[in-house]
Amino acid sequence: QLQLDESGGGLVQAGDSLRLSCAASGSTFSVYHMYWFRQAPGKEREVLIGISRSGSFSYYADSVKGRFAIERDNAKNTVYLQMNSLRPEDTAVYHCAAKYRIIGVPVDAFDYWGQGTQVTVSS
Repeated sequence: QLQLDESGGGLVQAGDSLRLSCAASGSTFSVYHMYWFRQAPGKEREVLIGISRSGSFSYYADSVKGRFAIERDNAKNTVYLQMNSLRPEDTAVYHCAAKYRIIGVPVDAFDYWGQGTQVTVSS
């Protein structure tokens, strides 16, 4: 079992930046591909960004391309989400998630995910 614990959310203004962290424990972090997704009230889960086990491949949704970046530190069992130029529509609960396999697996299917951290962007 992999436990994921997000932190770093908060209330910011439009145009600000925020860096979220996700600390993993309980299993071997480096064997998982890691992602961030968000969910706003009344909206579908939106998978934003992902990074491969070694950090050599990244996935970006169009909505965050050029604004968000993902980084992982396998020595610290942590994945980060750097969010720049935040917009009010980025307001949501942000979750980190892990999957062991990606080939043949839907992009929005994960093996583990955390409870999430709230990000609120005011206009």
